[in-house]
Amino acid sequence: MIDLIFGTQNPNKVAEIQQLVPDTIRVRSLADIGIFDDIPEEQNTLEGNAIQKSQYVFDRFKCNVFSDDTGLEVDVLNGEPGVFSARYAGPQKNSEDNMNKLLLSLKNETNRNARFRTVIALFWKQKLHLFEGIVNGEIAKERRGSKGFGYDPIFIPNGYNQSFAEMPSVEKNKISHRGNAAKQLIYFLEENT
Repeated sequence: MIDLIFGTQNPNKVAEIQQLVPDTIRVRSLADIGIFDDIPEEQNTLEGNAIQKSQYVFDRFKCNVFSDDTGLEVDVLNGEPGVFSARYAGPQKNSEDNMNKLLLSLKNETNRNARFRTVIALFWKQKLHLFEGIVNGEIAKERRGSKGFGYDPIFIPNGYNQSFAEMPSVEKNKISHRGNAAKQLIYFLEENT
């Protein structure tokens, strides 16, 4: 059994990853190991934030740990909200406010192309490894669906007519940015254990 800590306080992310990993990998949350700190995200890139979060946990516990950072990058907004996706509308990290701000910013835009990008930083046997997952799509003109979290109700992946929030989680995980990065992580773990 591979024991891994997922360096996040977001229960939605933990649930999503737990659906993806095989039974041979046990994922534990920060709460499972007694960390309730708000881990800093002070870098100006997704890679930097993912590394910072993993480093924070690794430095304290010397354990195998991974963290991720995800950004929604909108073409016409020069990649915004990007690294600031969670706090796009302010430090309160409110998903509804973030979506409202983004929809308002795109109100008169015909180019609604966007991509979700996830970077996972893994400390494995005291060495750092990075994995990236991307899914391209577009921003809907209004919210659609009630599943998922974050920007899921307004993101429609290429080749689909549904938003992420309209898809069953199993289907979303097969094509999502986090799912793609997690597949690389899992392949790495299976090859290195």
